[in-house]
Amino acid sequence: MTSQRKQHYPKYIDLHPVARVQGTVRLPGSKSISNRTLLLAALANGSTEILDLLASDDTLVMLMALKQLGVVWEQAEGTQTYTVQGSGGSFPVHQADLFMGNAGTAIRPLTAALAAMGGDYTLHGVARMHERPIGDLVDALNAVGTRIAYTGVAGYPPLHIQRGQLHTQRMQVRGNVSSQFLTALLMAAPLMAKHEAVTIEVIGELISKPYIEITLNLMQRFGVTVERNGWQSFTVAAGQQYQSPKIIHVEGDASSASYFLAAGAIAGGPLRVEGVGKNSIQGDVRFIEALQQMGATITMGDNWIESSSSGVLKAIDADFNHIPDAAMTIAVAALYADGPSTLRNIASWRVKETDRLSAMATELRKLGATIEEGSDYLRVTPPSQLQAATIDTYDDHRMAMCFSLAALDGAALRGTTVRINDPQCVAKTFPDYFTVFAQIAEQTLL
Repeated sequence: MTSQRKQHYPKYIDLHPVARVQGTVRLPGSKSISNRTLLLAALANGSTEILDLLASDDTLVMLMALKQLGVVWEQAEGTQTYTVQGSGGSFPVHQADLFMGNAGTAIRPLTAALAAMGGDYTLHGVARMHERPIGDLVDALNAVGTRIAYTGVAGYPPLHIQRGQLHTQRMQVRGNVSSQFLTALLMAAPLMAKHEAVTIEVIGELISKPYIEITLNLMQRFGVTVERNGWQSFTVAAGQQYQSPKIIHVEGDASSASYFLAAGAIAGGPLRVEGVGKNSIQGDVRFIEALQQMGATITMGDNWIESSSSGVLKAIDADFNHIPDAAMTIAVAALYADGPSTLRNIASWRVKETDRLSAMATELRKLGATIEEGSDYLRVTPPSQLQAATIDTYDDHRMAMCFSLAALDGAALRGTTVRINDPQCVAKTFPDYFTVFAQIAEQTLL
């Protein structure tokens, strides 16, 4: 597998107004499921065949880190099928310098797993990764005897992990910054619960709960059961080890589905996404509830979801704490609504690939919208007509993808010409996004 970043796209792409979208999109694999599955397969006993793994920068980061750690994996030629030889809970290589790019789904769980194993490891990434907080996870681990030190600014990567003396019956972690901290501790817990149970307590409100559901579901697929007390505490019984399920299939990415489902709701449709459906383990499928509140027509099957427009979209006022990534798509769809929309409880946007609250506010204003940016909310008042704009993407894949929707003609608002700077940032999760967008728009972009 080779990184597809900087290969497909020029420095910018101009999207011209699109009268209607329709068609079917086969989704790339889920990033959240892909990187969790890779790590669990690497930690398990036995060999795991992973079908439809996401091809992206973030999964490449995890694959390369696992290879450096001595994990053997192979890719079936011409496919996204990977076979991972499990290490039985301890990686063969005990000293490594690991580059984590800007992949939160890689650095957080790997930090916990490596700290639980012991060894001598350094983890670092791109400049933005060194601005993304990891202190709550490090504090939780060091409190039970791991040895993780900061080699730069306290509370942020880069990290240096050395062998510690674990006493892990009870751990505590804050839940209000990133659910990935709890995910990391949960995935590492079986490595620390060899002789006695480990209980992880959540301090304060837990955000992005659906991502924890993904973690628990996948851990169970790999043979580890977690007892839970609501969202307050989670217990892993002693003596459990990850066991390969032999074959596991990666669902299509529900966050990526949001752009196409929103496009169908704005610009006619019908537009169908395949690879995710009503039985999905991903919380972001609940994005369709927001679209339905806005008046879109949604139908779904076991492995597909379809959206179409029922006229002018309705303004929305809703809590998006459970689907922060997909909520960005709603912020752009709100340009086409019949009044001001408010997205609430989205403070986690500030610690993502960029400060997404500030970035969304800045770029939406370029399109003519009136924006109120709060500490944890965004209010979007649509313009009477969209203004042509050059959108900066902040090296954030979701900024690039969601702002493509501003080129669409809605029921009451015509799309505009949108220049997307640095479109190749979509390689983080969806390298072919703009090619697929051009197909549903029946245009040639490149």
